Amino acid sequence: MRSALCALGTAAALVLLPAGHARAEGQEPDRDFTVRDARITESSGLAASRAHPGIYWTHNDQDAPLIYGVDSRTGETVATLTMQGVGTPRDMEAISVGPDGALYVGDVGDNLDGSWDHVWIYRFPEPKVLGDQKVAAEQYVVKYADGARNAEALMVHPKTGRVYIASKNEDGGGLYAGPERLSRSGTNVFRRVAEVPWVTDGAFSPDGERLVLRGYFAAREYAWKDGRIEGEGVSVGVPFQGQAESVTYTADGSALMFGSEGKESRVLRVDPPSGGGRDGQAPGGAPASPGAPSSASPSASAAPGPGDQGDVTVGFLVLAGATLLVVAGKRLVRRR
Repeated sequence: MRSALCALGTAAALVLLPAGHARAEGQEPDRDFTVRDARITESSGLAASRAHPGIYWTHNDQDAPLIYGVDSRTGETVATLTMQGVGTPRDMEAISVGPDGALYVGDVGDNLDGSWDHVWIYRFPEPKVLGDQKVAAEQYVVKYADGARNAEALMVHPKTGRVYIASKNEDGGGLYAGPERLSRSGTNVFRRVAEVPWVTDGAFSPDGERLVLRGYFAAREYAWKDGRIEGEGVSVGVPFQGQAESVTYTADGSALMFGSEGKESRVLRVDPPSGGGRDGQAPGGAPASPGAPSSASPSASAAPGPGDQGDVTVGFLVLAGATLLVVAGKRLVRRR
């Protein structure tokens, strides 16, 4: 059932992608690319490598301790990392790179919305050499101060190293801050510091001054100061995708990369709001309208022209229906 539903979501997304999305072999890094590895069917997290330009780390939404390094020039996997020293993952949903040069993996999903009283974070150094290898990972126990919940976003601040998790709920979620330093010997309690919308992933900009949070159909970029979100943020133009799951900044912070689940899923580049966006101001200082798209690269979906509105509307409805089917299917599979 899961395969059929993912295929439906992917097909709907492909209908909406413009012809300009064709990928050239050996292209420049950090551009649109297709994940070619047949093992990666549920790419649920995305993080730009700091040690290897143009490489993006991802993983499946499954119970295998595998992390994949994908080259954005070709879409091919150039490293498969097998985590050792951790238990069997339950629902890995997010990945982030910290200022310590380590990869943080969030095993924080809970499709039954609070069935597990704790979740886990895994941490290991980003490998200096690419290739298939085993990595020794540390495991951290996480609980929320206000009770168990589902989450799909984990972000590590690139300056302070503090870990944040955004919960996911139909009525909106919360942004949770972990302790100043994670502890392996005890439980790490995450406390709610802000209200956020439905979130499937998030990422800090490399300079630590911006935070982007995405959902299935929208994303917002917020100013970040002193450990807090500032203002209402600005809308980011999000491309239509099958099951929209992940987001990260490029290593230089010049663009956002949006990923999705599915076989041969696409990762699409979008330029963030000019100047990063501050306090709800759109580029040029004008107030940002809710849902208004930002300046986007040629890889992002453009506004429809005359005569295109009907096709886009139909496509959006198909995509929305397909996404709901995928989510329902995943929940059904998890319950079995």
